[in-house]
Amino acid sequence: MKKSISFIMALACMMVSAQNINDVLRYSSENLQGTARFQGMGGAFGALGGDLSALNINPAGSAVFNYGQITVSGTNYNRDNDATYFGTTNNRTLNSLELNQLGAVFVFKNTDDNSDWKKFSLAVNYDLVQNFDDAFFVSGNSTQGIDNYFLSFAQGVPFGQLTLRDGEFIEDAYLDIGSSLGFGAQQAFLGYFGGVIDPVAQTDENTAYISNAQYSTVNQQFFQSTSGYNSKITLNMASQFQDVLYLGASLNFHTVEFNKLTRLTERGFNTDSEIQFINFDNFLHTEGNGFSFSLGAIAKLNDVVRLGGSYQSPTWYRLEDDTSQRINSDLADSDINFIDFNVINLFERYTIKTPGKLTGSLGLVFGKEGLLSVDYGYQDMSQAELRPTTDPDFSSENDFIANTLGGVSSVRVGGEYRIEQLSLRAGYRYEQSPYNDGNTIGDLNAYSAGIGYSFGSNRIDFAYSRSEQDFNAQLFDAGLPIPSRIANTLNNVTLGYSFSF
Repeated sequence: MKKSISFIMALACMMVSAQNINDVLRYSSENLQGTARFQGMGGAFGALGGDLSALNINPAGSAVFNYGQITVSGTNYNRDNDATYFGTTNNRTLNSLELNQLGAVFVFKNTDDNSDWKKFSLAVNYDLVQNFDDAFFVSGNSTQGIDNYFLSFAQGVPFGQLTLRDGEFIEDAYLDIGSSLGFGAQQAFLGYFGGVIDPVAQTDENTAYISNAQYSTVNQQFFQSTSGYNSKITLNMASQFQDVLYLGASLNFHTVEFNKLTRLTERGFNTDSEIQFINFDNFLHTEGNGFSFSLGAIAKLNDVVRLGGSYQSPTWYRLEDDTSQRINSDLADSDINFIDFNVINLFERYTIKTPGKLTGSLGLVFGKEGLLSVDYGYQDMSQAELRPTTDPDFSSENDFIANTLGGVSSVRVGGEYRIEQLSLRAGYRYEQSPYNDGNTIGDLNAYSAGIGYSFGSNRIDFAYSRSEQDFNAQLFDAGLPIPSRIANTLNNVTLGYSFSF
């Protein structure tokens, strides 16, 4: 019964902000997969068009279609993570199958031979911008235990604010402290009732805390699993002027769902330590939506050369978080199990504004034999921000983002060679690290190949792509400064079918 009461009370509790740079980066990066043809050529379609996923690069691309088309694509995502932590490496793989693209374009040709506007097009397309299904496992003997996490939040918090009032349930106190005093005090509360830390003096005025864990090194096992998606529906309109210019615009509507589960177990303390084991689990759920727009143009200089340019506006995400936690140790309070994943903290709705992006493109079309294409994009990640900026926590985090992140250059190169109905494709994609240090998240390199076969008004396409990127995964945002190094490899296999009408 107490758990039910706590869940209902949580609906009325709004915690102060705990969002940070990791949330901004999660929704600022777009690991767009798209159609099999798009993937096979590395996504280098900014000056080409004629593909529904190309509208994400340059909205003028829908006017390149000569006929209406419907395309559907499905992808198998295979993630492989090697996590190295204090000299120990663990591997974890994960597979997921998704319908990652579905769209249609409608072409309307102008019957007025005297008009310079030859045709216009309308398109609607769904793309999976990010598939968040992922997992990694970390283990090693660390010199920094989870007690440092709780101590970092507890120091300076009056002990009287962490104690239970007469007749108060422990889960109600946990929620009340989170809503009234904030995330930091709530973590201090968890650390105390979880038996990990104690006040130096058992007085209400005490603001100093010590750890109950004794160790030189402690064995840590940490598991993180994420799931969810960032999807985008694009509404597009474009037109062709004479035989030399294509212009287009799109409205983009995002839907976000993200879940993250982390589980930490610590053992291997000194034999005289009061604590011999600690378990600490966290769950985050995020959902919301976003909006952006894009403008673009493609110029046909001659029968071979195409130039493209596009602007992707910032994306404004409106998001809501809820979190839940649980902790246990051999010194934990007997009622600590009442704080579990049924006791939920709700955060106030917030906004993430991702930076806008500029893309320039060059395409070479060699008649019916094939084509080559290259795109260059630039996005200044230091301009990303959390809103409302009047929130003091957001303001300080935005300053940190501005000083830590920098400009991101990306390059996509792709080619297609046609042998009658058969098309052979290959591509390469490079994306610079968003961090100024170039190490916290490394550069991304991706390679792809594909094949397509046309029969009448139908086409079937197959693509394989592989991307590699290393990054630092900090187990917790405070108290444990040494990150695990993750070598992430993503292998995608995509099958698509297109029908022209």
